[in-house]
This record gives sequence, structure tokens and C-alpha cells, in this order.
Amino acid sequence: MAVAKKTPEYSEASIRVLKGLEPVKQRPGMYTRTESPLHIVQEVIDNAADEGLGGHASRIDVVQHSDGRVTVEDDGRGIPVGLHPEEGVPVVEIVFTRLHAGGKFDKGAGGAYNFSGGLHGVGVSVTNALASRLEVTVFREGRRHAIAFSDGDVIEPLQSFALARGEPKSGTRITVTPNLGYFDQAAIPKDELIRLLRSKAVLLPGVKVSLTFEKTGEVMHWRYDDGLRGYLLEGLAGADGDVDPVIPIYEGAQFSQGNDSFAEGEGAAWVVLWTESGTLLRESYVNLIPTSAGGTHEAGLREGLYHAVKSFIEVQGLLPKGVKLLPEDVFARVSFVLSAKVLDPQFQGQIKERLNSRDAVKLVAGYSRPALELWLNQHVDSGKKLAELVIRQAQARLKSVQKIEKRKGSGVAVLPGKLTDCESTELTRNELFLVEGDSAGGSAKMGRDKNFQAILPLRGKVLNAWETERDRLFANNEIHDIAVAIGVDPHFSGGAVDLSGLRYGKICILSDADVDGSHIQVLLLTLFFRHFPKLIEMGHVYVARPPLYRVDAAARGKKPPQKFYALDDGELLAIEDKLKKDGMREGGWSISRFKGLGEMNAEQLWETTMNPDTRRLHPITLGALGFDATVLRMTMLMGKGEASARRAWLEEHGNEVEADV
Repeated sequence: MAVAKKTPEYSEASIRVLKGLEPVKQRPGMYTRTESPLHIVQEVIDNAADEGLGGHASRIDVVQHSDGRVTVEDDGRGIPVGLHPEEGVPVVEIVFTRLHAGGKFDKGAGGAYNFSGGLHGVGVSVTNALASRLEVTVFREGRRHAIAFSDGDVIEPLQSFALARGEPKSGTRITVTPNLGYFDQAAIPKDELIRLLRSKAVLLPGVKVSLTFEKTGEVMHWRYDDGLRGYLLEGLAGADGDVDPVIPIYEGAQFSQGNDSFAEGEGAAWVVLWTESGTLLRESYVNLIPTSAGGTHEAGLREGLYHAVKSFIEVQGLLPKGVKLLPEDVFARVSFVLSAKVLDPQFQGQIKERLNSRDAVKLVAGYSRPALELWLNQHVDSGKKLAELVIRQAQARLKSVQKIEKRKGSGVAVLPGKLTDCESTELTRNELFLVEGDSAGGSAKMGRDKNFQAILPLRGKVLNAWETERDRLFANNEIHDIAVAIGVDPHFSGGAVDLSGLRYGKICILSDADVDGSHIQVLLLTLFFRHFPKLIEMGHVYVARPPLYRVDAAARGKKPPQKFYALDDGELLAIEDKLKKDGMREGGWSISRFKGLGEMNAEQLWETTMNPDTRRLHPITLGALGFDATVLRMTMLMGKGEASARRAWLEEHGNEVEADV
């Protein structure tokens, strides 16, 4: 007789609340890179750099010890060691043992850090959680203070000693021994560490940065007095030898005086160089944090350069007939180093590779455009040389597009009447938004960039096409319109598929941020996976993520009024928590809930969901299950005769749901 499998009980006791640094230890990849210990060391370096950014430190010394430890020391103010007025625990202990604790939330008048990279308040606490040992020595108020941790816990409580001869009067020294069980490799990439420290020296004029390799005795020093210009030229010369610019380096810096829409001190410094050929160097930073994946500050620089060059070309009448300039034509041969200062930067994830702050586009574009536009009109001959380069790029782009169009053949399908198409014929650039409802479709049409974004509104929920035969698909009007609009016929996976008629490089599902919207996403993804699998395989299908909430925060201190968007309740709570920690009182902000896309006006929909520089657009990929296993799973979830299998699956896996409590 078979013994029935006992289903694990799902009760109140099943909910586990992670405390302290447990979340980091459970899922370190959510908080840091786990390829190597470099990023947890970088968190310590960033804190030292923030002292330099504030004008409190003149040196940052890093030592890589032979046994894998890393020591970072600065001569800044030193982490406070007294008891926290609310917690009753030494502040230095709180900084290293509590998530979302630090001196960088207070951005108002009198705050310890007006501009800093360590925004989220989890940086060095993550370092501590993932270190088998972490030693902190603080030189402050005429004494030396020491505390030590292991795996995030205090093992040597804070002690205070008299200063010995030769010891600094102020500063912080931190020695980290990474717990290698959390990382794929033990070694910190030497080149990446060197690049990180050299960039800190570039962005901190007057601060001396050193790196010592204890094993080999090698010592490196950096101190840049010519800042970004010297760094850019040094990098390009190292890659290509002599650098032959089309026009002289365009460099500038501008920061708000608090009399415009930005907070006092916000702004950017940049150096830009156009070259005919050779390797390009492109680096950007926000409050000294390297943003290797770019973000909205880079988008602002691109926009500023584009409009300045485009304006010059139009004023001089240089644009040939039939050629239309695009931002990538101006940006194609640009090398740059950009350093932005943003009072309250919003990064994508804790590793801070990409800036998401929407206002940074306007900030950098508004400051970088006028000076270049003025210079080009004052130096017309140089401006024409740059114009020639940019126009050649545009002509080469158009020529490549024409070649692709010739291969598509002469057959023309009658496009759906409700499709609002885009003007561009560039496959890689064009986007089709499948929008839930005519109302939202109207906002999307008004808010889109008509040059490369097309809109196809869908009426109601699309048919569940999992078990629909291909010869019956076009009986459904919505599916017929989708297939004709994208220019690809339904097909099987693994067979020969003709994608020559594909009209859009990105097919974006845009539905409400609620349960019904999620259902529409599932139905459309079912359609694509079942009947257009090659589009998913080739990376053409995306899901747009519109916000569910808008938060409007009143002006306070140096900060102008701000608006935030949250995808869900979790992000809303995080925004409210952040506003409270910034010193805003309860009631100092208002919350609006979008009942659907139709409630958004065109500007809001563009800013949050359609603008390539500020939107969140998720690519759809097959995932870890593989194709065959995914087919079985989808059959169970979407098949009409699979109700009992679905019920059994939900009962078996219901206790695996993670609840945020």
C-alpha cells in the first residue's frame, strides 16, 4: 500500500523574519557582486572617498596583504564612536551591524554628507556580513578606538586607547578579511582595483591615493592636478598612442547655486573628445561611484551634445537632403569622462552600476549643451569639421538600413488600422508597444517618440492560445493584428523561421500594474512562446513595468519638490522609509495610486514607462528550465484540462512563497 506524501504545513510559524545582517548572508547576490570580494572592499573605499569629497581627507591608502586581507585607511574625521542617542549603542557598531544605518541619509542643512555615493546605508554592513573578520580602528578626539567583528557579529567590543607617538589625530582604518565561501574566486582582480583607485584620485583633486601589494612590495601612487582632462588623454594615449581629435577637447563644469530647479551643489563636470577612429574611452561617475552600466546622467550628456551639434548644423544649413540626425550619430565617435553630483541619487540595485534618477537627464543636458553650442558658433571652421563627422555617421547608418530593407522583399501586408506606426525603418531601433486598452493606447500615442515607437492598442484580454491550432489563430482579431503588425508568421520552435519581415527590434507588452495587467502579460507571453518562439529566443520580446504609485514630496531644506514612482507596495514602503530617514515628517508627502495606464497622462507614461533613459523594460528569456521543461510547465498552467494538475502543483509549492513581513 502506497504511503501518501505528507504536505509540509503552511502556518503562522512558517513565516521567518530575518534579523540584523541575516538577509545579506542568505542572499549576498542581492547586495553585492559575488564574482570576487572586490565590491565589498569598494564599499570601504567609497566611504573613504566620501570623506575626501567633503574636503575632510587628503589621503586614501589601500594595502592588499599577502594573506588576502585588505586595509583601507584615510585621514578624514573618523567614524563617531559615542553612544547613539536613540539606540544606546556605539555608533561605529551600528554602522557595521545594521542595514540602512549611516550618516548619508541626512541631506539637509547640517548633514554630515551633502553629496555621497553611499546612499542606501547598507554598504559597509554588507562588507561586515560577508567578512570572516573585520577590524575597525578610529582615530578621533585625541584617542584611538578599536572594535572587531566576525561574520557580522561583534567579537571584540569597542575599546579606547591613548594615542601612541606618530599615530594620526583623525581618520579611519579598516581591515577586511573576506569570507571566501560567498565568492566565486578569492583573488581581487588587480586591474579593476587599480582602475577604481586611480579614478578616485582623478575625481578628488588634491587627494593622494596609494595602493600597496604586500606580497610583491609594489607601491602605486596617484594624484591628479589636471583632473578629468589628464585622465581622458592618458587613457586614450595608452590605448592608441597619439590622439588626433576632430575638435579640441570640450570640457566644462557647472553646479547649481540653488536658484533653479536643482538643489545647491548639484551638477556635473565633463570632458568630451571626438576622434575619427581608434578606441573609445567612456567612463561616468555619480558622487565618485563608478557607473559602469551608465544611466540617466550619461543619457543627459548624450542629449546635451546631440542638441548642441544639431542646432549648429541647422543654423549653418549643413544637413544634406534626406538625412535625419539621431543622437547616436553625434555620440558614435565620442570619448568622455563624466562626473555628476546628485544630492539624492537613485541607483539600480545596491551594486550601483547604473543611475536611475530621472532628473539627472535634465540636469546634465541643461548644463552641457549651452557651452558647446556657443563654442561651435564662435569657431565655425572647427564646428564644420565636427558636423562632417556626424553627418558621415548618419549617412553610414542610413546606408546600412537600406541594405536590410532590400533583403526584405517587395511583399507588403495591410497593416492593422489601429496600429500607430513609427517613422523609422531601422529594425534594431524600432519598438512596438502592445498596450492594454484604447484609453492607455491614446496616452501612449501622445507620449511616445513617433520616430521609433509604434503603438498597437489591444481590446480586452487576448485569447489563451496555448491549445489553439495555428490555422485558427487568425480567427481572433487581436492575434491577427499582432502578427501582421510585427511582420512574422506563427511558427514552431526548432524549424526554419523567416524573420526577414520583422518590423520591430523590441516588442513590448504594456499592461496595468495590477492583477488583471499581470494576467494580460501571461496571455501574451503564452502566445509568443507557443506560436512565435523565435522572437523570444532572439531577444525581441519585453515586458514594460509601469508604476503603481506616485509619491510627491514637498520641498525641504536645499531640496526642491520631488516625485518618485513605485512599481509595487514594497517599493512604496522603501520610498516612504527613505523620506522619513531624510528627515521628512509624516504627511510631508502625498501618494497617488494609478488604477490603470489610462489614468496616466502622456507625459507620465513617457517618463516612467516609455523613455529609454528612465523606463524599466525587462527582456523575456527562456530561463533555467530549458525549452522542453518549460513546455511541460506551461501545459500544466495554461492547458484547459489541467485543473487537477494545477491544484496539486499549487498545494505542493504554496509553502515556497516568500512573504515580506
